[in-house]
Amino acid sequence: MINQGKSVFFCAIVVAFGGFVFGLDAALISGTVKFVSEEFALSDLQVGMVVSSPGFGVLFALLVTGWFCNKYGRRQTLLVIAFLYVFSAVASVLSTSFEMLVAARFLGGLAFTSLSVAAMYIGEIAPPKLRGKLVTMIQINIVIGLSAAYFANYLILQASQSDSQWVTSIGLDIYTWRYMLGVEIVPAVLWFALLFFVPRSPRWLFMQDRMKEARQVLCHFMVEADADKEMNLIRKSIEEDGAKTTSVEAFKMLFSPRIRRASLIGLTFALVQQVTGINAIMFYAPTVFEQVGMGTDAAFFQAIIVGLVSVVFTIAAVVLVDRLGRRPLVIAGLATATISLSLCYLGFEQATYVLTTESISQFVSEHGLTAISQLQGIVYHSDIEFKQALESVIGLEESRKHSGQLLQLSSNLNGTLILAGIMGFIASFHFSIGPIMWVLFSEIFPTVVRGIAIPVFAFIASVVSYLVQQFFPWQLTHMGAANIFLFYAVCGVVGFIVLFKIMPETKNKSIEEIEEQLDSTPATAKA
Repeated sequence: MINQGKSVFFCAIVVAFGGFVFGLDAALISGTVKFVSEEFALSDLQVGMVVSSPGFGVLFALLVTGWFCNKYGRRQTLLVIAFLYVFSAVASVLSTSFEMLVAARFLGGLAFTSLSVAAMYIGEIAPPKLRGKLVTMIQINIVIGLSAAYFANYLILQASQSDSQWVTSIGLDIYTWRYMLGVEIVPAVLWFALLFFVPRSPRWLFMQDRMKEARQVLCHFMVEADADKEMNLIRKSIEEDGAKTTSVEAFKMLFSPRIRRASLIGLTFALVQQVTGINAIMFYAPTVFEQVGMGTDAAFFQAIIVGLVSVVFTIAAVVLVDRLGRRPLVIAGLATATISLSLCYLGFEQATYVLTTESISQFVSEHGLTAISQLQGIVYHSDIEFKQALESVIGLEESRKHSGQLLQLSSNLNGTLILAGIMGFIASFHFSIGPIMWVLFSEIFPTVVRGIAIPVFAFIASVVSYLVQQFFPWQLTHMGAANIFLFYAVCGVVGFIVLFKIMPETKNKSIEEIEEQLDSTPATAKA
């Protein structure tokens, strides 16, 4: 039994490692925004395209992920995904134009389906008592990947500012953003190689009428008696759904009374996880912290703290998800997240921005832009007003280039309140809706529709994520930080109310038992 347990954990760790690669891919770009913007002279919407292009790419991939998973299997799909990560990382590093960089990152976005496929695979091999822990390993890998990306960006930034000969000899000072994006290549190659050592999903093998192989795989993960019991449960679930195994028929089943409640839970999670703004904060972390009045170096360092907070609270979620259950973590975490977003709104709403004689003198001595003195002593009551004034006197390009320093010199705000709100949101998100969405996705859908259901709701989450990433720079310019966080907080309130009413507890239950629990078919219809 020890070897069998190790086998389950090994396979789960390998598959979940795709979350680490995803985290790197998603967060490394946060450190390159300023460099790429300057090199390619990008507008706000173009910056959004560079950051959000993977989120756009995953939309297309998710349209065929369910079909691909059902036809070729979960493991084969993961191998294709891993290859796309490798190819995209190399192409991003070698990009010579804005268009090429967007295209390279778009290809990487095709691989972002790794999260939904990994959750599907792990959910299908994990025993009920371990499923929560094993699936949340995906989220642990994501946040470790995010943290590693912030840390790598910070180290590369610090090294690029050094006068050491080795820095100039390898072009680190000139190609800073390329080195940042290149960090992903080695882990992506490693993941691709490790995937050859995991077996196919036993449930997928069963659906292909490869019963003998399915049983052999299950026997690697559990004793023979439990494997036979699991085979019977899978057979019963599939037989109850008849021959409805094609992709189109499986999609139609998502709207049937039997699966309707599970679909509503999936839809709510897909929306609320992204519309509360997690990817705006995680993917634009240095930009967000510059809004609080931090300089560029401090903003990069603060991003590392965000990563560490994410790791700590995700680990806490993994420890507690199978003890306390899914529902308590989600309800408590979402409530805390909403309160934290409200604190951010209050902090930015009360902020003012004014350039004093001393701050203008410091700025002019460093950059020589004497026109900035026209703004001396004028009090601005929002970041939008202040940025518009900057553009009017020093121009759009110079305003963007020096916005971090100018915000630092002019901000009068409750930075402690805002930072507490941001960190509180990051902590509560990774303690609740972050990791638990994938746990629920892996267990609330019946076997015959899981290959379609998980990609469908991952697609919805990805659409919202893409919109958040694409328009965040534009929103920051035209809406301001206060209104953005107010919008996120309101979305959190709505999500809390809906999930409080419809979300059940699923811990320690088999996939088939959960299916029965969520079945909303009238008793007379079942009879």
